[in-house]
Amino acid sequence: MRSLGKWLGRLLLCLLLIGAFFVFAPGYIERGRNAVVPHDPYPVSPAAQALHDDMIVGDWHADPLLWNRDLTKRGRYGQVDLPRLIEGGVALQVFTAVTKSPAGQNYEHNSAEAFDNITLLAVGQLWPPRTWQSLLQRALYQAEKLQGFAAEAPNSLRLIKSRADLDRLLADRAAGAKAVGGILGIEGAHPLEGRLDNLDQLEAAGYRLVGLQHFFDNALGGSLHGEGNHGLTEFGRAVVDEVVRRNMVLDLAHSSPQVARDVLAMTDIPLVVSHSGIHGHCATKRNFPDALMRDIAATGGVIGIGYWAEVACGDITPAGVARMIRAAIDTVGEDHVSLGSDFDGSVETAFDTSELPALTQALLDEGLTEPQIRKVMGENMVRVLRARLS
Repeated sequence: MRSLGKWLGRLLLCLLLIGAFFVFAPGYIERGRNAVVPHDPYPVSPAAQALHDDMIVGDWHADPLLWNRDLTKRGRYGQVDLPRLIEGGVALQVFTAVTKSPAGQNYEHNSAEAFDNITLLAVGQLWPPRTWQSLLQRALYQAEKLQGFAAEAPNSLRLIKSRADLDRLLADRAAGAKAVGGILGIEGAHPLEGRLDNLDQLEAAGYRLVGLQHFFDNALGGSLHGEGNHGLTEFGRAVVDEVVRRNMVLDLAHSSPQVARDVLAMTDIPLVVSHSGIHGHCATKRNFPDALMRDIAATGGVIGIGYWAEVACGDITPAGVARMIRAAIDTVGEDHVSLGSDFDGSVETAFDTSELPALTQALLDEGLTEPQIRKVMGENMVRVLRARLS
């Protein structure tokens, strides 16, 4: 009996340790992945705050659905949740689903066959077993999470699936409502799992923005960080045609330059680079060459400016991001620059979404005019959404 008791005690201890891992490890990991640099409060003048409060503010890219946080509550870590979006005056937020991420992920070269970090994260966060092996199910599950938050907090979050949804939200906000419009996007179209008809499920789940690649080459074509500057495959061309036909938004972030050129050659819609920087301001592979960015802007599209060090060459303060926005305006024009934070995308930032008035202040300090600031902070995003959503 004594040996049986000792065995049961060890089993209980083992189960407790396993349970503690699943409860505490994901949050511990995210604290290190999505840190906000400690800083004193950024000064915001009454004039800057008044301008910020009177603007439409939109962000093309954030990844909080990847993490096990209740986005209806203000988090103690991470960079985005509904209370902080409302505090930051955000009207429109694209919530992007990450479904695969190669081990050793870097900006230079990744293999599609590398161990997938999201599998471990899905299991560790106790996502439904259907998500453990299926990229499609991972995307559908993240959509279900956002739908659940909208159902739980309907006064704080509305899902935007159509131009009518968008116009209704903006009209209500102009009348004093504080709701955030949530738009679903996929970061790389590998959740299609090589089948065009899987786009039906993604569209039905609410997805309206489609990124073609992430950090590795996929069935659609080459990644900016893959094993060669490969262009679109025949499957990739079929997907692009279908995204255009369905009035979805096409996102070239993380695509290879050749994929971007192939898309430019076969479409006549406003294209988006949802989260990036300007190569002439920060010469890194992560930022497309300026000439390619100008070609993308010429479609009527926009470049979403990110807030993390690799695209900004180190200065991630509001002032540093404002300088990159100025460089973007100088490069592609004021009608083609937006915000694309990459919040909660395993990046360190110097502010979270509640502190966006500090960016408005920094843009004023940088010398941008009020009309320019309004365009960058949200009007350019709204124009592209109205052009694409049906």
